[in-house]
Amino acid sequence: MRIRGRTMSALLLAAALGVSALTVDTYTAATAHGETAPAAAHGAHAAGGAATGHVMAASTQASGDDADGDGYIPAVPQVTGVTPSTATPPPAYHHEFQAGCAVTHTAPDDPIVYPGQFGRSHDHTFMGNTSTNAASTTGSLYGGSTTCKAPADASAYWMPSLYKGDQKILPVGPQVIYYKAGVTDYRSVRPFPKGLRFVVGNPMQSAEEFRAHKGFVEGWECGDSFFNTDIPASCPSRPDVQLNLRMQAPSCWNGLYLDTPDHKSHMAYPVVKPGTNDNMCPASHPVALPMIEFKMAWPVNGDMSQVRLASGRGYSFHYDFFNAWEERTLKALVDHCIVGGLQCDTRGFDLYRPERGVVLDENHRLP
Repeated sequence: MRIRGRTMSALLLAAALGVSALTVDTYTAATAHGETAPAAAHGAHAAGGAATGHVMAASTQASGDDADGDGYIPAVPQVTGVTPSTATPPPAYHHEFQAGCAVTHTAPDDPIVYPGQFGRSHDHTFMGNTSTNAASTTGSLYGGSTTCKAPADASAYWMPSLYKGDQKILPVGPQVIYYKAGVTDYRSVRPFPKGLRFVVGNPMQSAEEFRAHKGFVEGWECGDSFFNTDIPASCPSRPDVQLNLRMQAPSCWNGLYLDTPDHKSHMAYPVVKPGTNDNMCPASHPVALPMIEFKMAWPVNGDMSQVRLASGRGYSFHYDFFNAWEERTLKALVDHCIVGGLQCDTRGFDLYRPERGVVLDENHRLP
């Protein structure tokens, strides 16, 4: 059944905002109604001007993927009739592969939150697709140039830029972006639909909300310091020490929309299967997709007192994903590595299970 129309959109938005008010990783009531939060809500501004942050309101800006500007982008086809898997699969400690993607550029753009509105966002550091800007759409990204090791991954990945004083600090080399199973039955995971996009985290969140976020892994870390909700005031001043952060994305999809007005409610984190320690998708979001995990490293250490994000304090960290993988390649990696229960590198090779073979050739392409 295909759900569409402004009446249904209004009902779904009301429901989404109602649920959001009860969760820790949602946006403030002010931003839900389109009010701009105070520019200094989370500390220092980015160099060169005030950081306006995100206004996480229902979209009123039409874009190439959302012609009527209502914020809902239906999947075509929509996925219905799915029941979350409660099965217990064969034991497999790992079920993942990596997407190594380097930084491409920085810009105060956000094609998910502010489609078509150049310069409206705080500064972002982009990885993957080299063309990503405020006007990016599924069509403009798909098949484009990329800094990811697999040429088939033209997806756009971005996060708030990091500064030390007025100097922008960029991650060096390919960054580790894991594609994992977020549910216990890793065999039920299917590839991302083309054009899916979402925001992970909340630039307006408090330190407590960041720590309680379901995607929080180890927080900010450097040297032997872990689980920090804010950027540490100092880190060991050694060549081997960088500032690190890991954060996981929701991996359960409602099957209906590639985006929603809050850029979140079409996705959900797994829930615990009653009476077990197993994770499964909730009935409201029954489609299991890969769980993306950012594992970022910035080349900065020593005195960290002037280190901040373009969005504010360290606990304002969040990131965005816009899927533009070539479908056959993504499916091959998901099937071999995630569904196959392997610990794969960027080519789909498991060092500990070499007999299982490899997905991509030496050029990171399907043979």
